Amino acid sequence: MDVTLHLAQDPEADALLGRSPLAALTGMLLDQQIPMEWAFKGPATIAQRMGADDLDAHDIATRDPEAFAALLSEKPAVHRYPGSMAGRIQQLCRYLVEHYDGDAEAVWKGVDSGTELLKRLQDLPGFGKQKAQIFLALLGKQLGVQPTGWREAAGAYGEAKSFRSVADITGPDSLAKVRAHKQEMKAAAKAAKTAGKSSGN
Repeated sequence: MDVTLHLAQDPEADALLGRSPLAALTGMLLDQQIPMEWAFKGPATIAQRMGADDLDAHDIATRDPEAFAALLSEKPAVHRYPGSMAGRIQQLCRYLVEHYDGDAEAVWKGVDSGTELLKRLQDLPGFGKQKAQIFLALLGKQLGVQPTGWREAAGAYGEAKSFRSVADITGPDSLAKVRAHKQEMKAAAKAAKTAGKSSGN
């Protein structure tokens, strides 16, 4: 795996995401309740603070939880909720050590079908269906992992030429389009909620 991603909008952080399967998974895990660039810059920040040029599942899994949480909490914090996210990252790494000998790429390497790949991603701690589908779409669209039926398994996120998620971001233009789509979705959800409240009165 060695591609150029543009998710952190930071050359060093993006280079790590493109060459490190664990960094890509960790960035996806962090991508909630904070801006996307902040989330995907996280793996590079964590590696740097650990004095390494990549993330290592065995190393992270066995670190003292309090010390690892402190590492993520240093200013600037890796996430809005650094303590709980540190726990989630360690949980993910322990799962990878237990099931894949610490090799994140083994989650998708040699998988025959999109359905099987989606199942494997959903089995990862911290990955619900939506997160798993977005990551599956990212694998298919940008990382060349395209088992049979991957687009279908990724749902709407797998659609070609769509701008729904991080899977579709290849530079500043597509980032702006994805942002606009997310804002539309938020506005629609808010409108639906308001409509629901008024019809309930």
